[in-house]
Amino acid sequence: MRPVLIACLVLAPFCLALGVTLPLMRFETLYLFDSEPSLFGIVTSLAADGDIALAGIVGLVSIAFPMIKLLVIAAEATGLPLQPEGKIARALPHLARWSLMDVLIVSLVIVAAKTGGFATALSQPGLWFYLASALMAIVAHIISGRLRQEHG
Repeated sequence: MRPVLIACLVLAPFCLALGVTLPLMRFETLYLFDSEPSLFGIVTSLAADGDIALAGIVGLVSIAFPMIKLLVIAAEATGLPLQPEGKIARALPHLARWSLMDVLIVSLVIVAAKTGGFATALSQPGLWFYLASALMAIVAHIISGRLRQEHG
């Protein structure tokens, strides 16, 4: 199990970085205009357009929470003291609740574009890397918990 844990801990942040910077979707609007926004591009565009609160929420849930979650899982897996009263131990369940909220937000945008009839949405590599990062974080958390139970 340790090799899988190590692979997940190394590859998940790499996939998250690619998922945030590569295009998530390709939207073809009226077959004349198309765009391939990345998650980082969406957040910066929202901020530039004056939607600071929305940019903050999307950035927090879709970029910051996954990064923090990966750091906490890595801390747990590497044996940092995680006493029940410790801050890291208390943070992980809260982060786990938000673990796929980021993927849900991206999915809602895609569904809204498709059902609105104004765009054709095609997945791009960023979406797949983003999803891979979320799934590897879940696997790393499960394996890390099992290893802690075995040794604790």
